[in-house]
Amino acid sequence: MNTLLAQVTDLHIRAPGQLAYGRLDTAPYLSAALSTLMRMPQKPDAVILTGDLTDFGQPSEYAHLAELLGRLDLPFYLMPGNHDDRKNLRAAFPAHGYLGSKGFIQYIIQVRDLRIIAIDTTEPGLSSGRLCAARLQWLQDALASDTSVPTVLALHHPPFKTLIGPMDEIGLLEGVEELEAIVAGHPNVKRVICGHLHRTIYTGFAGIVASTAPSPAHQVCLDFGTDADSAWNLEPPGFHLHVWNRQGFLLTHAVPVGQFEGPYPYL
Repeated sequence: MNTLLAQVTDLHIRAPGQLAYGRLDTAPYLSAALSTLMRMPQKPDAVILTGDLTDFGQPSEYAHLAELLGRLDLPFYLMPGNHDDRKNLRAAFPAHGYLGSKGFIQYIIQVRDLRIIAIDTTEPGLSSGRLCAARLQWLQDALASDTSVPTVLALHHPPFKTLIGPMDEIGLLEGVEELEAIVAGHPNVKRVICGHLHRTIYTGFAGIVASTAPSPAHQVCLDFGTDADSAWNLEPPGFHLHVWNRQGFLLTHAVPVGQFEGPYPYL
């Protein structure tokens, strides 16, 4: 039987009635994504939310997020992004013991046949990310605890350049080479999944695939120009569904959010 892991990222939830960037109510977009998840013909075994859960990391935003996620009938796991606050996140989700009580939010979970290792790349007060020696050592130790189980690494900031200049300027700016060496030394790591970019992007990293997922709300504009502005648009929202196949490979589907005409039989 396949293992299904849904990845939802970059929710940017505000307090009720407040708009992200002065014009976008992100809450209905998250609600639509949750509805899409729950009506899938094969429900995911778990959902991982890879950061930027809120827009400013405020208690009122996390309270709104907890209310929205309360209707999700699937196990879910939370990660911080550069828009989040570790203390306020923990306070809003006291039942989520894997978040710990202090320091970095890093953890290991087992979803059926797949191990997920969540790594904290955030730095308070910065939009860019970092993997310091302590976080990298924690990852080394986590991977060493079992060198055979199929493993997915989850980060907020992607460890690769995307050619979208404004986003690369606030990407993972420290620890990339060290992370690449760690991943290359552990062939049981099957994928590196990330958020932050509000787009579906795939690339090679340490001999495997690394990817970012779209937001359930707004997307980052696709512009490779050297003078590109930092901007967003309302391209179709979505999330990723990662499928661990018993034959030994990880397959990813990009899932659009919403209800669409059909299905109709092929005649």
